[in-house]
Amino acid sequence: MAAKIKKGDKVIVLAGRDRGRSGEVIEVRPDDARALVRGINMVKRHQKQTAQQEGGIIAKEATIHLSNLALADPKDGKPTRVGFKFVGDGEDRRKVRVAKRSGVEIDG
Repeated sequence: MAAKIKKGDKVIVLAGRDRGRSGEVIEVRPDDARALVRGINMVKRHQKQTAQQEGGIIAKEATIHLSNLALADPKDGKPTRVGFKFVGDGEDRRKVRVAKRSGVEIDG
């Protein structure tokens, strides 16, 4: 199945303690259906000191399930679902993502 949310997309959190906040997708893990979003779902981890890294308590992003994320509509920034359509003819034909809310192409 084609990816509806990709690295670099601006997304809005639909559920959880960060509901309503938005951020950029850093990484997508399709096998787990989860994504890392910059500044969202922050957790504290106890880090052991190593030669390269100082020890202590650090804050970092934890993954969030894709069902709790919605793409931000490029037109107005509100949450939207994602659809697909084909653009072009013959050799130039390609599949692009489309915002269901406004009909605007997301990548292309």
